[in-house]
Amino acid sequence: MAASASAFSCRRPIAWFFALAAALFFASWYLLLDSAAPPPSSLLAAARGQGSRPAGSPARKCDPSTASLRVFMYDLPPEFHFGLLDWKPPAGSVWPDVRGGGRGVPEYPGGLNLQHSIEYWLTLDLLASEQGAPTPCVAARVRDAAAADVVFVPFFASLSFNRHSKVVPPARASEDRALQRRLLAYLASRPEWRRSGGRDHVVLAHHPNGMLDARYKLWPCVFVLCDFGRYPTRVAGLDKDVIAPYRHVVPNFVNDSAGYDDRPTLLYFQGAIYRKDGGFIRQELYYLLKDEKDVHFSFGSVVGNGIEQATQGMRASKFCLNIAGDTPSSNRLFDSIVSHCVPIIISDEIELPFEDVLDYSKFCVIVRGADAVKKGFLINLISGITREDWTRMWNRLKEVEKHFEYQYPSQNDDAVQMIWKAIARKVPSIRLKVNRLRRFSRFEINTTDETPMRSSWLENQAS
Repeated sequence: MAASASAFSCRRPIAWFFALAAALFFASWYLLLDSAAPPPSSLLAAARGQGSRPAGSPARKCDPSTASLRVFMYDLPPEFHFGLLDWKPPAGSVWPDVRGGGRGVPEYPGGLNLQHSIEYWLTLDLLASEQGAPTPCVAARVRDAAAADVVFVPFFASLSFNRHSKVVPPARASEDRALQRRLLAYLASRPEWRRSGGRDHVVLAHHPNGMLDARYKLWPCVFVLCDFGRYPTRVAGLDKDVIAPYRHVVPNFVNDSAGYDDRPTLLYFQGAIYRKDGGFIRQELYYLLKDEKDVHFSFGSVVGNGIEQATQGMRASKFCLNIAGDTPSSNRLFDSIVSHCVPIIISDEIELPFEDVLDYSKFCVIVRGADAVKKGFLINLISGITREDWTRMWNRLKEVEKHFEYQYPSQNDDAVQMIWKAIARKVPSIRLKVNRLRRFSRFEINTTDETPMRSSWLENQAS
């Protein structure tokens, strides 16, 4: 018995050793296989240096009953949207497959084209809501227009203008104008338009020259614009339309630790100095500020390494000038925000995105044009901002920059989701207008040519 116990006690350390070795072997193989697995990321997002799909959020179709905004989107032919990016649709489909990180989605052209690319990002997010690709599901696509809050018109108007606004002989009109006419004809044929006279339709015309002809015929719609600089008040205004941010051109300042003392330039501006319309103020400010100490005010463009120069200049500056140009707004404001350079906004006619939920005075300095051109006013104002006040604005810029970010897949509270929420806040007003329009809809005798309820009205506009 003693011998048997002695033999067992001798074998026990050997058994422990083999058990420990086996456990370590299997653990090492698990770690090796896990490290070799590809990370879940978006090809489209990686290509643009943007965010990837959030961890722990499985791909799913959005539930319209829980979405903030239910959206009916027209299945427009590809010539109005992704076909403008030379995308060829598969048989029986007008939309790309946006699942799998967007590998089937054509790239949007870079450079300044990107600043007005909002129609691309919003359309991708709507497709994601239906196809089961990652999205926060603020907006969800529905197939029944009667169940929708708004009707989305997926025409890439900014891209159409950038690529096809020039007349190519022997044609007498540009392809951009031809597309606008075909769009009007399409809408005139739709029951969704006749039901509301277009008042619940959302039209994206972010480029100031986008929809240059059709805008005057689509005035009942909700426009998503960069500003109202080239729109008469009878066509567009804050009561019915949404102001959306430009997509910034300079890259994000990731892990920014460049505080007050690390930014030697007091005030920075680089861009076109001689502009028309409201941009004359740039010339006046140039002559006032060009010789001031610690002020960089010079001509610049995106040609060559202009974007790189602007990136370095903004990151080395405490304040960045954002002055009215040909239009009240520009992407320079959003370049400043992602560079964490406190914006000095001098544009009396500017409208700011999401201002009903964002207090710009917490991270910007807004100056009236009449004050800015007074000798010494601007420098005295900026010099009077303390290190503590500047640091508070700098920290706030880092908090709010996510609201101005366009990306795919879209993330919570980024620019795409902020735009959907802004449209959702218009829905009660839209419903009021549509319901008022329907007061006498039972009696055809009360429908007049002045009422855009009838398809003939829009057909006449398209001809």
